[in-house]
Amino acid sequence: MASETTRPEEKASRPDYQVYRETRHFGSLNGLRFFSILAVLWHHAPVWGQMSEAPVLLTRGFLGVDFFFVLSGFLITTLLLREEASNGHYSLKGFYWRRFLRIVPVYFLVVTVLAVYYIGIKGKTEFLDLVPFYYLFLSNFLVSDIPMLAPTWSLSVEEQYYLIWPLLLLLTPRRYILHFLVGLIALNVVAVSGGLRVIGIRPIEVDPLVIKMFTSTYAPILIGSGLAILLHNKAGFEALSRVFGVRSAAPVTFLILLVLVNFLQSDVTGWPNLVLHLTMAACLTSIVIREDHLLRPVFTFRPIVRVGEISYGLYLYHLIGLYIATVVLAKIGWQGGWYTFVVYSLVSIGMAELSFRYYETPFLNLRHRKT
Repeated sequence: MASETTRPEEKASRPDYQVYRETRHFGSLNGLRFFSILAVLWHHAPVWGQMSEAPVLLTRGFLGVDFFFVLSGFLITTLLLREEASNGHYSLKGFYWRRFLRIVPVYFLVVTVLAVYYIGIKGKTEFLDLVPFYYLFLSNFLVSDIPMLAPTWSLSVEEQYYLIWPLLLLLTPRRYILHFLVGLIALNVVAVSGGLRVIGIRPIEVDPLVIKMFTSTYAPILIGSGLAILLHNKAGFEALSRVFGVRSAAPVTFLILLVLVNFLQSDVTGWPNLVLHLTMAACLTSIVIREDHLLRPVFTFRPIVRVGEISYGLYLYHLIGLYIATVVLAKIGWQGGWYTFVVYSLVSIGMAELSFRYYETPFLNLRHRKT
């Protein structure tokens, strides 16, 4: 029988549950946001579409949004659980106030500016019926979009999650919460695969909306929430640390994710997406369970961290940046996919930086004031 004695150096090299619980800022998460938003920028750039034989990996930048979902579910649930552990409960009013200040000001700004541009200036009055659904965070159910507002579908998913999840977490007995999450994730996978049609449940059409599950929808954000619950529990933390607690876990899990993205079947709807989302959760685990993982130098490189920090605004502004770059480059005769990708990325980052400094930050500074 192997000895159960643990050498001091081995014990010190393992993740520490108390250190994790006391960590107020996960140092690698802005780096993760950077690579997620980079995938989105690449996805909308006119580069990979012009490649005659582009590797599958380069055609799946849309998965950057899915990684944002996993990260969002993890962070929001972790913050709620830690507030509850510290105060005996968490404040729904405080939670909604903080989410409002982070999400709504810049989102409403972009929606309003683009609605005015297309409807008021360009005279596209057919878009008038769509506008209320952007303000109500229901754009994920719209059958068409105002140009440059298509990415807001994911923000609608997140806002719906922010509205409902804290209430479910509050009302569901903790011993059942993981079972409940697993059930919701399974239901989501069945729904996006068309399985509900078998029992007669079909999309609800209320023009201009179609109420149904699209591709991944809520599963990745629920998986992130489940990960937060597991890591918050000491037994769950220790179980996960046995697999993801070594420093090399980060490069290994991210490499596995890249391989899966490249080699999974062409349509990832359903179970392939579930595999990808679980792998994303494994990647996230590997960079939050210990701060000194092997990818830390990359994920904490200052320019990468800054772009990750402003990634929310960058997500909202990037199609505007693409439009500006395309028009300007066409006028000077530099019409190339790579030119466009580089220029539009820089323009979008510049817009997001200015917005974060002079528009978003004053709102964020109100987070700790009374609602």
